[in-house]
Amino acid sequence: MECQNCHQRQATVHLTQVINGQKTEIHVCEQCAKDKGYMSYGEENFTLNDLLSGLFHTESPSTFSNKSTQPYKKSTQLKCPTCGLTYQEFARTGKFGCATCYQTFDEKLNPILRRVHSGNTTHDGKIPKREGGNLHMKRELDDYKSKLRQLIEQEEFEEAAKVRDKIKSLQSQLHEGEDGEQ
Repeated sequence: MECQNCHQRQATVHLTQVINGQKTEIHVCEQCAKDKGYMSYGEENFTLNDLLSGLFHTESPSTFSNKSTQPYKKSTQLKCPTCGLTYQEFARTGKFGCATCYQTFDEKLNPILRRVHSGNTTHDGKIPKREGGNLHMKRELDDYKSKLRQLIEQEEFEEAAKVRDKIKSLQSQLHEGEDGEQ
């Protein structure tokens, strides 16, 4: 798409503005965007590596000044035994070298995943309503069992007894549902 302003260069800046329900789109080249004030001259490009570096609390390559020769810190580097990738290299590139990297860097990844995924480190997926069948109840049953373990560890036995009763009720519903399907 060509720049709507100069009609000479490729449009690389795409702006959408909604005012009082009226939507307008502008497609201009970077130079025209700076000239029109859509971008300031002091802005630097923000890359995916910059985003990942921010998540992993490391300094990205673009934050080093040209005069700086300070490399990434090399003290006590965590290193994958299979492919030799260091945690610093992973933080810089955002890519693992092999499957073993997940286990090697697990200790450092869990806090990051919790921060990115709003406190959760597992992906449960979605269950289709039509095809789900008893999967919803099985998932609820697993949640109750997990809650029961926590309550027992915290010695909240009265609440644990209530959860235990809910588990028994769900289990009986599941068995009735399975018998009815056969």
